[in-house]
Amino acid sequence: MDGPPNDLGCFHCGLPCPPEAPWELDILGARRAFCCAGCREIAAAIVGHGLQDYYTLRTERGTGARDAVPDFLKTADLYDHPAIQEGLVATPGGLGTSEKEVSLLLEGIRCAACVWLNERQIAALPGVRAVHVNYTTQRAYVRWDEHVTPLSGILKAIAAIGYVAHPYKPEVAQDVFARKRRDLLHRFVIAGSFGMQVMMLALALDIGPSWGMSGHLFWILAWLSAGLTLPIVAYAAVPFFRGAWHDLRQGRAGMDLPIALGIGIAFSVSLAHTIREHGPLYFDSVSMFAAFLLLSRLFEDLARARAARTAELLTHALPQEAVRISQDGREDSVPASLVQVGDRLLVRPGDRVPADGVVAEGVSSVDESILTGEARPLAKGPGEAVIAGSVNCESPLVITVQRVGRETVLSTIEGLIERAQREKPRLTAIAERAASAFVIGMLVLAAATAVGWRLADPARALPATLAVLVVACPCALSLAIPTALAAATNALMRIGLVVTRSGALEVLAGAKTVVFDKTGTLTEGRLAVTAVHPCADLDAETLLAIACALEQRSEHPIAQAFARACPPGQTRLAAEEVTARPGQGLEGTINGRHYRLGTRRFAGAAMDARGPLLEEASEVWLAREGSVLGVFGLFDTLRPGVEDLLATLRRQGRRVVLLSGDRASAVSALARTLCVDEAYGDLLPDEKLAWIEARRSQGPVAMVGDGVNDAAALAAASVAVSVGRRNVLAARSADLILLGDLASLRKG
Repeated sequence: MDGPPNDLGCFHCGLPCPPEAPWELDILGARRAFCCAGCREIAAAIVGHGLQDYYTLRTERGTGARDAVPDFLKTADLYDHPAIQEGLVATPGGLGTSEKEVSLLLEGIRCAACVWLNERQIAALPGVRAVHVNYTTQRAYVRWDEHVTPLSGILKAIAAIGYVAHPYKPEVAQDVFARKRRDLLHRFVIAGSFGMQVMMLALALDIGPSWGMSGHLFWILAWLSAGLTLPIVAYAAVPFFRGAWHDLRQGRAGMDLPIALGIGIAFSVSLAHTIREHGPLYFDSVSMFAAFLLLSRLFEDLARARAARTAELLTHALPQEAVRISQDGREDSVPASLVQVGDRLLVRPGDRVPADGVVAEGVSSVDESILTGEARPLAKGPGEAVIAGSVNCESPLVITVQRVGRETVLSTIEGLIERAQREKPRLTAIAERAASAFVIGMLVLAAATAVGWRLADPARALPATLAVLVVACPCALSLAIPTALAAATNALMRIGLVVTRSGALEVLAGAKTVVFDKTGTLTEGRLAVTAVHPCADLDAETLLAIACALEQRSEHPIAQAFARACPPGQTRLAAEEVTARPGQGLEGTINGRHYRLGTRRFAGAAMDARGPLLEEASEVWLAREGSVLGVFGLFDTLRPGVEDLLATLRRQGRRVVLLSGDRASAVSALARTLCVDEAYGDLLPDEKLAWIEARRSQGPVAMVGDGVNDAAALAAASVAVSVGRRNVLAARSADLILLGDLASLRKG
């Protein structure tokens, strides 16, 4: 516990206190002095909220009132303005709800006690639903009710205990990563540079005596080795000593403890032997041990920073301005944040698309590699969808905006990545617990080794004990898992596979059953109406018109197939009260009569009605008030890389299963082509769900679907992979989202 005397400086921030400082306060049973009224008020706020344990847990002095920025508190109220919150504050429940979510960057976080203090200070505010502070990223994730507490109230509450918080911005976060990386690099350079000199001297000390080196010269070189090792211990290795001291104060055994013991004991014993001019020296071991550990931490930090930087490329992908076309054809440059649904935007060659939409005019190619990882531009024409952040490559395009702001595919993916980053994978938590137990066991083993060799051969007791401390270092256990996960996440994102749940990869690795949907997953999802068979007195053109009317507002691949099949000049029918039945079809009213369009079972067609059109085609049945009017044949093509992906899964010993709501005969035909282990057709969504739940009792099940009719099955699977950027908004519950080609799964 920090003491009260003035000569120790301000009790809160550690700065010198003026003579006869009038600012004092009773804390933890003693009278404490402060350097200014601001620090006294901060301390009073901490004690007033019942958080005085902060002063017993902290490992460094807090941020003082002199360090705070008074102007920040004056401008904090600006963050309550909706225009300022745009792009910084999320509304999880949708527009019109008062529940908000924000990511705050905290300045002044120095240790775990700071995290503890901030979490409890924020959680104590009325209306705060959830709060989590990530020590590594220095970020706080807060969900709260803005009708109870405004955002400025949260910022001011954090400032009241001596910290500055503001909505997270990627460029600031990268500065934090850069500072940490520079610090590690400086320490590694010191350890490496001095360590190489120590190693050269160690070689001379090892072979010198056998070549006639005098004892006087030997110990001169030993003192030189000690002098070169001192900067390594006093500067380069400081993070290990600081971490070990922090762990001891917290009453736990962390991985820094054996490292600090190994370095400290080896250096101290070597220095003592040098002073006495008798005994073995371990200066070379100390220097190389510290250098290699710093290098491993530098690699870990680089992997994390690279993963964060890849994710933050999404944030910078959106342009700041857009060219809006008014009703009279005038082109105006406006801030991208003011673009609204329904606006017509001009996207010139080389410009980024400001919002999600569809091409209204023009033909060009668009680079969507920011999401898909696919470098080849995609051709776009009228009616084709474009996503925010993609780059127009060739000719001008006019697009009609469909989604803006937080509702765009890009922003949704960004939010999912952020969610994955703030979650702690189960494997990492297990590793952390195991590492702690491992450290304790290893320390016991080191102590036993010291005692045993002391009794058997005292001269070998110290080398043997140091060997146990160094060789059994738990760094690989504690560092390898988070580093590997960060590197894997970064690599997968580069090929268009976004990890949205932090524990998804470990579950996916253990899944022995992989379930695929058919339409839109194994196939392109770009269906084409290849045949129309009337079953009543209506002609093919009329049947298509009815189907188009029912499917007009749907985004399902079948709806797009009918839209492409209807002639452009055809008179459109108006469908009312249209209701979608996931996995079955649509029903609605046209000119007062009730129609159903979908599976044979949903349409109510008798089994002896007109049979399948083609073995490989999908059937869509149209019925009016129980009477079959006709049946459509739709054909789809396989996605590139499907055969190779399934072959790879089978070679890995995984069982491949096909579950589809499509006609059983078409599913069986595809299963034979792809050599699928099991295939089931004519399944309703609840039947897919039941199958997944039953199979999960035998082990983890991975489900790959397009997120349209597979929401329940995806949610029930042990790990869910949603395919296709078109359905990202409907696949927020998926563990991974495949934005690129299906072959990317094989690469990953």
